Amino acid sequence: MTDLATLLEVGGPVAALGGGAAYARARHPGVYWSTVGLPVSTVRLLSSYGSVMEACGLTVAPSRLRVLAVKATTRREVRPVPPRRGIIRPTTTGLRVRLRLAPGQEPADVAASAERLRHAWGVHAVYVTTIKPGVVELRLVGFDVLRRVHMPRKLRAGLLRVPVALREDATPFVRDYRTVPHQLTLGATLSGKSMYLRHLVAGLARQPVALVGIDCKRGVELAPFAPRLSALATDPEQAAELLPVLIKEMEDRYDLIKARQGIAPNTPDEEITSDIWGLPERERPVPVVLFVDEVAELFLVATKKDEERRDEMVTQLIRLAQLGRAAGIYLEVCGQRFGAELGKGATMLRAQLTGRVCHRVNDEASAKMALGDIAPEAVSAACAIAPERPGLAVAGDTSGGWSRIRTPYLSLGDAAETCRDSAHLVPDLPALKPFRPDVPVRPPAENPDSVVRPHPVTD
Repeated sequence: MTDLATLLEVGGPVAALGGGAAYARARHPGVYWSTVGLPVSTVRLLSSYGSVMEACGLTVAPSRLRVLAVKATTRREVRPVPPRRGIIRPTTTGLRVRLRLAPGQEPADVAASAERLRHAWGVHAVYVTTIKPGVVELRLVGFDVLRRVHMPRKLRAGLLRVPVALREDATPFVRDYRTVPHQLTLGATLSGKSMYLRHLVAGLARQPVALVGIDCKRGVELAPFAPRLSALATDPEQAAELLPVLIKEMEDRYDLIKARQGIAPNTPDEEITSDIWGLPERERPVPVVLFVDEVAELFLVATKKDEERRDEMVTQLIRLAQLGRAAGIYLEVCGQRFGAELGKGATMLRAQLTGRVCHRVNDEASAKMALGDIAPEAVSAACAIAPERPGLAVAGDTSGGWSRIRTPYLSLGDAAETCRDSAHLVPDLPALKPFRPDVPVRPPAENPDSVVRPHPVTD
C-alpha cells in the first residue's frame, strides 16, 4: 500500500507534466517552446557547439600561434577551430546567434550545413543570413510558425508598406510598393489568394493612398471595399474605359515632374527629381494602387471587336507597369491562371511585374510563369503546397530570392469594416469620380431602448 501511495505521489505529477507538455506542444507550440523547447535547445547548442561544427565540416586548422600557445600552457590536443560564437538571443519563436567565420570560410558553407544543424540541435529549421563580411546570423526556429500564423506584435509599417504574411523563418513579409512597385499574385480557388488581397486592401485603406480596382468577377472580390475605393470596374467594358483615364493621370504627373525639372541656375540639387517623391509634399500627387483581379478575363475574347479592345487594354497595362512607378502608380495583378497562351502581351506584362507570389495552383505551367524566370527551384515548392493549408504561398522577386509565406486569417467583414471606417481618407481625384462605386447607405441599427413610448396626458 505504501509503494502504491508513493507511486501515485511521484508518478501523478510526472504524468500530469508530461501530458501538459504534450498538449502544449500540439495545441500551443509557442508556449511549449518558451517553457520546454528553449531551455533544452540552448543546452544542446552550448554543450555540443564545437563537436557539431567539426562534424559539419565548419572548422579550420588553428593558427601556428594558437598551436604554440596551447602546447606551451597545456598538454591538451590541439583541435580545429570552429567559427566564433556570439551571444545567444532567445525569441518567442526560436533562437538567434551570430557567428564570425574563420579565415577561408564563406556563408554558403554554413547554409549548406543548415539541415545538419537543425537535427543536431533539435529545432524545426535553421536559416542563415549574412550580416556583414565575415559575420552570419543563425536563426533557429523552434516550431512550425506557418501552421498557425501569429504576426509579430511590433511591425514596421509605413506609407505603402503593408505587413501581409509571415515567412517560414518567423519574420514578417512586408509588401513594400516603394521597393517592389508591381507584383503578380497567382492562386487557384480556395488557395488563399483572396485572403492575401484582403490584407493588402485593409492595410492600404488606413493610408493616404488612392485605391483603384478592376474586378472582372462582377465585383464580388472588391465590391465589399467600395467605401474606400476611388474607382471600380466590374467587367472588361468598364475596365476599357478606366485604363485610359489612369494613363492620362500618369501623363499629367509626368508633366508635373517635367515642370519641376525646368531647372533654373539657382535650383537646389534636392529639388531636382525624376519621380513624384522628389516633389515638395504640397505639390506631390497622391499615390495610386491599382488592383487587377482575375487578369485572365481581360485577355479572353469572343469576337474580333473584343480582340481589339483586349489588345488596347493589355497595352495600357504594360504602359502602366513600365512607366507608373515614377508617377506613383502601382500595380497588383492577381489571377487564378496566367500563361503565354492568354495571348499577345502576357509575357511582356509579366516581365514588368517585379514581385511574385504564387499560392497553390492547378497546373505547373502557372507556377513556372510566376516563378520560373526568377527562381526555378521555387517552382517545385509552389507545386508542393497542399490544399489543407490555404494561405500558404511562395514569394519571390526578380533578385532570385524566395521564401514560403502564409497569410493570417482576416474575415471579409473585418476588412470591409476597416474600409468603411477609413472612407474619409478617399483622396480627391476628379478624373476618377465617374468611376467611383456606389456605396449603399447602411440603415441605422434599431435600438429598442431608444423608442419613445407615449404616456397618457392627465389633468
